[in-house]
Amino acid sequence: MAEPSTSVELTPAPPIYDASRQTSGQNTPRSHYNSDRGLISGEDQIPPDGTAEFFLPPVDRGKDAWLFLAACFVLEALVWGFPFSFGVFQDYYRTHEPFSRSSKTAVIGTTAMGIMYLDIPIIMAFQRMYPKPTRYAPVVGLMFLCIALAISSFSQNVTHLILTQGVLYAIGGSICYCPCMLYMDEWFVKRKGFAYGVMWSGTGLGGFVIPLLLEYFLNRYGFRTTLRIWALTMFVLSAPLVWFIKPRLPASATAHFRPFNLKFLANRYFGLYQLTNIVEGVGYFLPGIYLPTYARITFGAGDFPSALTLLVLNVGSVIGCIVMGTLTDRLHVTTCIGISTIGTAIGTFFLWGLGTNLASLYVFCVTYGLFAGCYTSTWPGIMKHLMSIGGGSREENGSPSSYDPLMVVGLLSAGRGIGNVVSGPLSEALLKGMPWQGQATGGYGSGYGTLIAFTGATAVVGGGSFMFRRIGWL
Repeated sequence: MAEPSTSVELTPAPPIYDASRQTSGQNTPRSHYNSDRGLISGEDQIPPDGTAEFFLPPVDRGKDAWLFLAACFVLEALVWGFPFSFGVFQDYYRTHEPFSRSSKTAVIGTTAMGIMYLDIPIIMAFQRMYPKPTRYAPVVGLMFLCIALAISSFSQNVTHLILTQGVLYAIGGSICYCPCMLYMDEWFVKRKGFAYGVMWSGTGLGGFVIPLLLEYFLNRYGFRTTLRIWALTMFVLSAPLVWFIKPRLPASATAHFRPFNLKFLANRYFGLYQLTNIVEGVGYFLPGIYLPTYARITFGAGDFPSALTLLVLNVGSVIGCIVMGTLTDRLHVTTCIGISTIGTAIGTFFLWGLGTNLASLYVFCVTYGLFAGCYTSTWPGIMKHLMSIGGGSREENGSPSSYDPLMVVGLLSAGRGIGNVVSGPLSEALLKGMPWQGQATGGYGSGYGTLIAFTGATAVVGGGSFMFRRIGWL
């Protein structure tokens, strides 16, 4: 049974949005708002007694909030799970015509992933500026990316794939996905970290299931039919979900936000968080690129045991994201980052670096997924910390800040995108000539030693905010 709507009385004074007070309705604008019907009376239709009645679904609980979170989880798994599964396509393209002679197939996946990370703050800003059309963004973006996949099935060269499966898919995916982040801040307040963690864990689930399906389709039907099948599957599975991806508040409740007001970029605290976030992102993607190849070359693993390294890693990240999201609601964000860093560093330096068999590699994959895969789940904690210390919560004249706090998460995502783009060519440089091969123990002497050491080092630097707080910089 659905929970009853919350009914509150407000004065007609212009509201200032404050997520922490949503449960009482004190910051809702002058309108009748129903969770199923949206805005049902004009903002200026104030009763003669000067009050307006509001009907809003509760935050952090209730049917509407949980359906919204479930829809975001599945959409995350589908939209982000596909580019995270690109390794399956890359292996196919490298061994089948008409793409086998090209050395640029890897660019397809890095283009899709990089654009989806980098364009989030831009698309999010425009969607915040135009909230009414944004209500339809999930379905528009879904149709856009499905059409892009269908068109990519007619590709004759790698350039066509880069433009369709890379650029167009990424743009459509971001348009479809960004409303999930925008509305999450309205539906969850006290359990915000948990909610983001659940949503972002969808990528791990998609990274586990989707590669298995794509590999089956590619081997059975080829890439053209596979892309068409997946475009149809994406639409059929996602279309029913867009109804539940809706705002809790009417558009005017957040109208005072100015997403292009980026004064917080000059905040020292944000700068430190972003610096460590970018460095962590540079190293984070390296194991995902090379683990199957490492298992095959170093331990002679077959096709499935090699692919299983990524599947196990993604399962670990599902659990890690949910647990870390819950922790950010209870602990200081730098403590959470410290936990992620310690687990990642130990796993990388010892389990991967000193591991001598396939079993130890699988243990590393689980550990890496649990601790490194959950790093993004600390972002809501960073946003909360910046607001709590006054880093942008007020303008210089003492009035409430007009910048959109969600742009903090958006720009952290862009920082991770920078790391993603840099990691590809950097990894090739690290492995050139297979340094340390036969000159060290375990993984360090496999030819991938510099890659392992670099991954661990970036993880340590990525946890720098933990130390910054201890010495008083945060």
